[in-house]
Amino acid sequence: MYDVIVIGGGPAGGSAALFTSKADKKTLVIDNGKSVTKRAWLDNHYGAEGISGPDLVAIGKKQAEKFGAEWVEKAVTDVRSSNGTHTVVTEDGDSFEAKHVVLATGMLVDVAQNIGVEVIPGTEPRIKNIIKVDQQGKTNKEGIWAAGTVAGVTMHTIVTAGDGAKVAINIVSELNGERYVDHDVLK
Repeated sequence: MYDVIVIGGGPAGGSAALFTSKADKKTLVIDNGKSVTKRAWLDNHYGAEGISGPDLVAIGKKQAEKFGAEWVEKAVTDVRSSNGTHTVVTEDGDSFEAKHVVLATGMLVDVAQNIGVEVIPGTEPRIKNIIKVDQQGKTNKEGIWAAGTVAGVTMHTIVTAGDGAKVAINIVSELNGERYVDHDVLK
C-alpha cells in the first residue's frame, strides 16, 4: 500500500510527488501522459530559463524518482474508498491502494465527478469546472485532495507546482501528526 497516490504527473502532481517522496512517504504517480504542459514553452517559470514543458515535466519526474516516487503511465477510471483506504483503478483494470489520493488532473474533473468529489464552476478563463477544496487542498471526501488548476489555481506552471507542494506538505503533516517542514541547507 502507498501512503500517497498522485493522479496526474504535470507540475502540480510532480511537485506533490517530489515533496511526499522526499518525506519518505511511499508515493505513486499515475499519469495519462496528456498534460497540457507538454505543449508549452515557458519563459515565466522562476529558476528555469526558457524551458519546454516536456523538459520541465521530465525534470520534475526525475527529481521525484530520486527520492523513491514510482511513476506509471496509465489513465485512471475510478477511485474506490473504504475504511480509510483508497483503491485507484486504471483503464486496464490495474488497481493500487493508498491512504491519500491527490487529484492533480489539470483541467479535467471527470474522475472527481465519477467518485463524488464536489465540483464547482471554474475560476479561470477557459476552465469550465474545478474541484472544491479547502485552504489545505482537501476535498469533500476524506483522504482525497486536489492540487493545481483542477483545484482552482491559475494554470501557470509555477503556481500549480507550488500548489502541489502545499498539498503535499499538508498530507505529510497529517501523516506525521505534526507540521512538516522541508528545508535543505548548503553544505
